[in-house]
Parts: sequence; structure tokens; C-alpha cells
Amino acid sequence: MANKINTLFANLGDRKLLSLYFCAGAPTLDSTTDVILTLQRRGIDMIEVGIPFSDPMADGPVIQDAATKALKNGMTLPLLFDQLKSIKEKVEIPLVLMGYLNPIMQMGIEHFCQRCVESGISGFIIPDLPFKDYLDEIKPVADRYDLRVIMLITPETSDERIRFIDEHTDGFIYMVSSAATTGAQQSFDDAKQAYFRRINAMNLRNPRMIGFGISNKQTLEAAQQNAAGAIIGSKFVTLLSEEKNADDALNRLFDALSQM
Repeated sequence: MANKINTLFANLGDRKLLSLYFCAGAPTLDSTTDVILTLQRRGIDMIEVGIPFSDPMADGPVIQDAATKALKNGMTLPLLFDQLKSIKEKVEIPLVLMGYLNPIMQMGIEHFCQRCVESGISGFIIPDLPFKDYLDEIKPVADRYDLRVIMLITPETSDERIRFIDEHTDGFIYMVSSAATTGAQQSFDDAKQAYFRRINAMNLRNPRMIGFGISNKQTLEAAQQNAAGAIIGSKFVTLLSEEKNADDALNRLFDALSQM
């Protein structure tokens, strides 16, 4: 069966995607499956499920706080896989795990990929994975399990490096809107817009999704105009933490995204 990430982008047409991130095990230990099924029912195209980690370098305070809560709640990587496996037959959209290298390597990359397939995961993002280690150690195993390893680029990533990443990855490229940590922003400045246009002009093989800082209509439209779609993390994580309920959090998110 074709990888769900590739299928999603292949059948896109003119539609723009919306992908949401949340941290597994937050707000409660058992909320993960409910959040996923609710997002799917409400029309979200793809979901990034965060693996909580004690030292999340790329994340701002909102996602760090969610990870801390999830760890206190007792979330672990094996437990997350068990939860995901329990809803595998119900999930039709791509699920992408996002986590740091340490917990994944502790499990072992082969075992991790096996569990991804058993649990219905289509790919994963490891923000602190060096590209050489990806090529030498991770990619061969992931390819064997038909899993997509999604790489991030930032405004500081050189054109040469971006082309190299594009050549050696599949699925999509995660365009980080700024070199800072995650967190909601009100608008994208001229420098970020220029970065979006520069990447657009490169005509990359892989589709692109833009994330970090998307929280309102202005940032959403800027992202969707310059890529296949947008990824929203901190804004949704904040609303989920406040509402404790994915439906109510989504209502508030859609409300925020419709207002200038």
C-alpha cells in the first residue's frame, strides 16, 4: 500500500493542507487517541504527534510545558505506540511522529520503525538528527519499512543544502518559518516572505509545508500561498491545554484562523 504522506500530496489538486501538532500524553495520559480521531473527523489533513522529551531544544515554552505535563502524566514511547495501535484501523490520514533522537535511539531504530508500522505511522521528524547520521543510519532502515523521514529547513539553510535534502528525502520538506524556537506570531515580516519566495523559485521535487509561528489568518494565508500547506503547533497546543477537549480547542482555532 502506498505511503499515506505521498498519497495525500499526490491527490492535492489546488487544495491547501492544514496539519496540526500536539504532544502525546497532554492534556491527559489517555487523551492522545481522542485528539487524533477528533482532528480527523473535523477535516485536518495530517497530524504530527509529539513524543514528549525532557530537553526539547527546538521548542518554545508552550510545547516544552506540554511535554513536561505529558512526562509527569506517565507518557512513554512504548505506551504511545500501544495507544496508536489501538486506533490504527480508524485512522485514514497520515500520522507523523515528531521527537528527539535520544528516546528513539534508546528504543533502537529498527524496533522504532517496526513499531511505527504496527501503529499506523507514515513518517517521522527528528529535529536534532544530523543529516549524515540520517543518510548513514536512519534512512536505510526507514526505507525498508516504507517510512518517510521528514527534514527541516530554515531561512539560514543554504540553497545547496536544501537541494541536497530535497534529493535524499521523500514525503515533504518542513519549512521552518524562522530560525527561532516554536511559538505563535502575528505576521511574517519581509525577510520571511522573501525566504518563502526564494524556496518557491527553487522548484524542489518534494512538496513543502510551512510551520512555526502560524496562529491567525494572516500567517496561515502567507504559509498556504507559499507551500502545499501549513503546520500549526503552539497555538493548538495552548488551546488544547486550556480547553482539555479537542473539539472545543478546534472551534477556537478555526475562529482565530478566520480573523485578521
